[in-house]
Amino acid sequence: MGELREPLQELAECGLPTALEAMGERWSFMILRAAFNGVRHFEEYLSEIGIARNILANRLTRLTESGILHRTPCPDDRRKVEYRLTEKGLDLLPTMIALRQWGEKWGTGVLSNPVLVDERDRQPISPVTIRSHDERVLGHMDLCWMNSADITPISASSADDMGDRVRKLSAI
Repeated sequence: MGELREPLQELAECGLPTALEAMGERWSFMILRAAFNGVRHFEEYLSEIGIARNILANRLTRLTESGILHRTPCPDDRRKVEYRLTEKGLDLLPTMIALRQWGEKWGTGVLSNPVLVDERDRQPISPVTIRSHDERVLGHMDLCWMNSADITPISASSADDMGDRVRKLSAI
C-alpha cells in the first residue's frame, strides 16, 4: 500500500481553506485576539488594535457571518452593540495560542508579556502540541494520511484499559 497524500486540489473536502476564508487575514486574527482579551464594542476595537473604521466594520461583519462572533445589543444601552465569541469562536483559542507560540519562537525570539498561565497553578502553559488518541505527543515524522474508511475503531476493551490508566493516574 503506497503512501497516501492529502488531495490538494479537493478544496471542498479540506477544512483549511474554510478556516482561512472565515478568518481572512491579519486583522481578523487581531480582532479575535482582542475578543479573547474581553474587548466587546466597536469603539474599543478601534482604540485597542489601531484598525481603520472601514476595515474593522468589514472584519466584524465577516466574523459574525461566519459564526465566530455573535452581535447583540448592549443590555444597558440598546443603541450600542456587543460582539462576543461564540462556541465556534472559542474553539479557535488553541489555534491562536499555537500561532502566538510560533511567533515567539520564530518571529520575536522572546516570550510575550504578559505570559499566559494556568489559572489554578499560575504557571506558564506548555507549548501547543499534536497528540495521539492516547495523549502521546507526536512529531511530524509520527503522522501519515489514511482513508477514513480504513481506520479501525479502538475496541471497547482497549478503551476500558485506557480509562483504567487515566483513573489510576488521576488518583495519584
